[in-house]
Amino acid sequence: MTLRLYDTATRSVRDFVPMTPGRVGVYLCGLTVQAGPHIGHLRSGVNYDVLRRWLLRSGYEVTFIRNITDIDDKVLQKSIEAGKPFWSIAYANERLLSATYDRLGVLPPTYEPRATGHVPEMHELIKLLIDKGYAYPAVDGSGDVYFDVAAFPSYGALSGQKPEAMEPATDGPARAKRDPRDFALWKGAKPDEPAEAYWPSPWGPGRPGWHIECSAMCWRYLGEEFDIHGGGLDLTFPHHENEIAQSHAAGHPFARFWVHHALLNLGGSKMAKSVGNVVTLESLVESGVRPVEVRYYLLAPHYRSVIDYSPEALAESASALRRLENFVTRAAELVGPGAPGELPAAFADAMDDDLNTSRALAVLHDVVRDANAALAAADVAGVAGALASVRAMLDVLGLDPLSPQWSAGAGAGDLSRVVDSLVALALEQRAAARTRKDWAAADAVRDQLKQAGVAVEDTPTGPRWTLEH
Repeated sequence: MTLRLYDTATRSVRDFVPMTPGRVGVYLCGLTVQAGPHIGHLRSGVNYDVLRRWLLRSGYEVTFIRNITDIDDKVLQKSIEAGKPFWSIAYANERLLSATYDRLGVLPPTYEPRATGHVPEMHELIKLLIDKGYAYPAVDGSGDVYFDVAAFPSYGALSGQKPEAMEPATDGPARAKRDPRDFALWKGAKPDEPAEAYWPSPWGPGRPGWHIECSAMCWRYLGEEFDIHGGGLDLTFPHHENEIAQSHAAGHPFARFWVHHALLNLGGSKMAKSVGNVVTLESLVESGVRPVEVRYYLLAPHYRSVIDYSPEALAESASALRRLENFVTRAAELVGPGAPGELPAAFADAMDDDLNTSRALAVLHDVVRDANAALAAADVAGVAGALASVRAMLDVLGLDPLSPQWSAGAGAGDLSRVVDSLVALALEQRAAARTRKDWAAADAVRDQLKQAGVAVEDTPTGPRWTLEH
């Protein structure tokens, strides 16, 4: 089989044929770094990491771009609330995001451009759109520049919406627009926003609109046309719809495939910082969950299937992963670690079938089930062959327990779980002391943890601990 992917633009599963034989360009919409990531964000990183690993395993050279949105309304609002420069908040959260991806075994992108580093490219693209008649400066003196939706007849094709049924774009005052649906390409300086959040432009000082950022960065790193544009299903409209409009209007063929992953919900609603229903990797690790278990949990369902988060489902995933790890550990003790070998045809077929990780994992578990019988019989040749096959499948999924990501200090990983449990026990004792108003005992527990290098911070959602450096 050849790889087949669901393309949102055509609403069909199509054979993936790269623009240039042997090479694939992928652009993934990264995060807006007004705060640290939650596991809903991390699903994106893990799902597209699996896509990238499968492309690499299939023999392609992959250029993988994942951007950082470090200037937009949300970042500026956090800047105002904290009384800090926007770049301070954005950079701190960018570093946190990068560290979190590293913990999950997500490969670093080929390039990770920041929006603020590409304002000249945005100016060039906006000027091109104005010259072609698809954009216009506002006539109200605001310095805003808008995309003229009515001038682009196919607007709405990606999301399947009709322009006449769309809600107005909310990124600028209606008085400045020819049409309420027109969206901002450039936002003129506003007196109530930080003075440092502006750049000079032909239309006056201001900052870029969200949508033009990604079109400009795609152009800069992948050219006018590239293979795959990825992102969450919630970005289909308006973000990706607007990217298509402004890029096609500029004469760029843009993305050949649009790949969208479904969302991760909590309590029936999309996990979102604005709603407050978030679960972070840090909180899960503090509760004793290993990052590799979170990775397994996020990639186990098909990427286009909604995940309804629950601790019980996460525990089931962790148990399933441990069965795989146990086989690899015991097999390596018998025959040595060896190296990843050939992939079973059924596994490859599942991955080529629109990255069907759910079916691929079923194949993996079936192989391990049979291999455990060979292990019980001390069938050295059978175990060695199965181990090579299992490690190959786990490698594609980024889960191989013998890989440097997860095996470096495997004992240290086990010790980390022990430390997590001991600290959790100490915090339970401290909480009990506080409940009975035994403040001296509570302080003693905190002081003993501090002496051991563990800093405890009380938060509205409970105590949080970190290792002091």
